Amino acid sequence: MQHRIIVLGAGYAGAVAAGRLARRLRREDVAITLVDAEPDFVERVRMHQLAVGRELRPRPFGEMFAGTGVEPRRATVTAVDADRGTVTVTDGTGGTGRLTYDTLVYALGSGWNTQGVPGTAEHAHEIAGRPGALRLRERLAGLEAGRSVVVVGGGLTGLEAASEIAESRPDLDVSLAARGDLGDWLSAKGRRHLREVFGRLGVTVHERASVTAVGADRVTLADGRSLPAAVTLWTTGFAVHPIAGATTLKTGDDGRIVVDGTMRSVSHPDVYAVGDAALVAGPGDKPLRMSCASGVPTAWQAADAIAARLTGGKLPRTPLRYVNQCISLGRKEGLIQYVTADDRAVDAALTGRLAALYKELVCKGAAWGVTHPTLGVPTRRRGVVREPAAQDPAVGAAA
Repeated sequence: MQHRIIVLGAGYAGAVAAGRLARRLRREDVAITLVDAEPDFVERVRMHQLAVGRELRPRPFGEMFAGTGVEPRRATVTAVDADRGTVTVTDGTGGTGRLTYDTLVYALGSGWNTQGVPGTAEHAHEIAGRPGALRLRERLAGLEAGRSVVVVGGGLTGLEAASEIAESRPDLDVSLAARGDLGDWLSAKGRRHLREVFGRLGVTVHERASVTAVGADRVTLADGRSLPAAVTLWTTGFAVHPIAGATTLKTGDDGRIVVDGTMRSVSHPDVYAVGDAALVAGPGDKPLRMSCASGVPTAWQAADAIAARLTGGKLPRTPLRYVNQCISLGRKEGLIQYVTADDRAVDAALTGRLAALYKELVCKGAAWGVTHPTLGVPTRRRGVVREPAAQDPAVGAAA
């Protein structure tokens, strides 16, 4: 009987995990199902580009996984029973099905986080996924010259969105509201470059400005001021998919699944979590942040650990660390901030056109890595020799 592996979510982490498993295990021994609500792969790191009208290359799952042994299934996950080993899904017609797994890879990721600010859900836009980016795209396309766009959130997503909108629509009044100082986590060189680019693009920056309410045509700040906003884009962070929190899986305070060093759940050894869904201890025992930079390495780790346990191989010992933060500032400018292993900025930073090209290569490389999950290195598919033990040594400590 084939070992049934179900991967929930086909973002960067889930798609890479499924593809890598298919290249590690003999097809006759395993059945790998990849469940996602979308028909094709979504390049989440490009949603700010999609929002301003740029066309993205379609990447249908059927083509991406043709001949690999991975079976894509288009469906929405509605429940996971981690004690019985089942997943409940619905298809586009409202039909309900139940899938049974021997091993589950949970990669449902995250969505936007309103932070509970009044009016955000009703009036703000988000670009955490393709539906939100397309809604913003339609709104921006119908916005006449001179109208105001306020981007709330001074993190990576906010910086990229504000610069992309300002560059593509110089006729709009684009501003950014940041809770702290602009780019306050960057090096001095990085902060200088960011201010220079925002100045050239005409982006108005409101620093140390906490938004306390969002209306249909304005946002309200904690100091009582209001900013006119024909469009408000909310980019203050991500919240994990709520399904894990409704299960018996052990989760952290933010709803992420607590895993060991091999990405295996500390409460359910037949469940692995990767990407934004996993609470992973990185260098210095700091939890890895939600990002593509974290997601892909955790997918490699989980896939290799599952394959090792099924085939009697050696567990992986891949260090999880950061190297840089890549920020696009429109199509012509960029900022590559080099960081320590635990994601703290160092003095070195790459800026300008070269940084923009670097970031574009990173985006293309991330998409290429989904269809080449072993990075082009030939692999040998191994046979399943045993079921993974309920308890066996894992690498690293639980987060």
